[in-house]
Amino acid sequence: MSLPAVAIAEGRAARGDRMFLPRRQRLLRIAALAWLGCAALGQLLFAAYIVGFYARSTLAGQPQRWNEVMPHGYVAGATTFNAVLALHLALAAGIVLGGWLQLWPGLRRWAPAVHRWNGRLYMCAAVLLALGGLAMVWIRGGAAGDTAQHLGTSLNAVLILWFAAAAWWSARQRRMAEHRTWALRLFLAVGGVWFFRIGLMLWLLLNQGPAGFDPDTFTGPALTLLAFAQTLLPLAVLELYLRAQRHTGTLRHWLACAVLLVAALATLAGSLAAAVLMWWPPLAAG
Repeated sequence: MSLPAVAIAEGRAARGDRMFLPRRQRLLRIAALAWLGCAALGQLLFAAYIVGFYARSTLAGQPQRWNEVMPHGYVAGATTFNAVLALHLALAAGIVLGGWLQLWPGLRRWAPAVHRWNGRLYMCAAVLLALGGLAMVWIRGGAAGDTAQHLGTSLNAVLILWFAAAAWWSARQRRMAEHRTWALRLFLAVGGVWFFRIGLMLWLLLNQGPAGFDPDTFTGPALTLLAFAQTLLPLAVLELYLRAQRHTGTLRHWLACAVLLVAALATLAGSLAAAVLMWWPPLAAG
């Protein structure tokens, strides 16, 4: 190869120009972006609901309205735990924007200092969310579901703590590729509560009503499975994607593309169902 040709090839590789990616890699990237796009829409709708319902009712001096959508959400006289729940909800809304900012490549390129500080705030918020969730489940009591579901929620919190620590440590060690992988795992684990909600709405949509659980007691095998799947299933999809990126096997790439596209469709359907059936009615009633 001539020197100009080598220079051009090296320039393309250095820029990471997408148009020079192999076709399978381009398709894999498109499938991943489709899932991310559907997740972004769903999470922004969820954040809008949190602000529109919880923040509005609190500012209106009606925190007891929390109990319309969350059993034992507000307890009169329990100032400390009401404050913990309020902080938990505020962090849940704010962390959505912070997470998507971290995933935006332009922020890393154009404002690396903002990316670093936003990442630190994101990890701190994730840790507070995880610890607050554990406190609400095991100390405050009254959380919906049974012990099996609480274990699934606790697994989500423990993984958030683990992934946040690993992302921070790998960044400190300047192992940036490893850091990005742990940060992606953290991002998906933080979305566990949201994944549970859209998963439940998708399940209700597919079955045209409750199936595999008792809606009155909010217990049953379907909800137990969902309590663990809210964390483990998105992480499994991510691992499949990462392995497809690292290997050149055709079957692995096509499988990852298919799974990502199915995940995108399921995420979109679950998010729209949750917005219409779960999030919009309290907003409209208020």
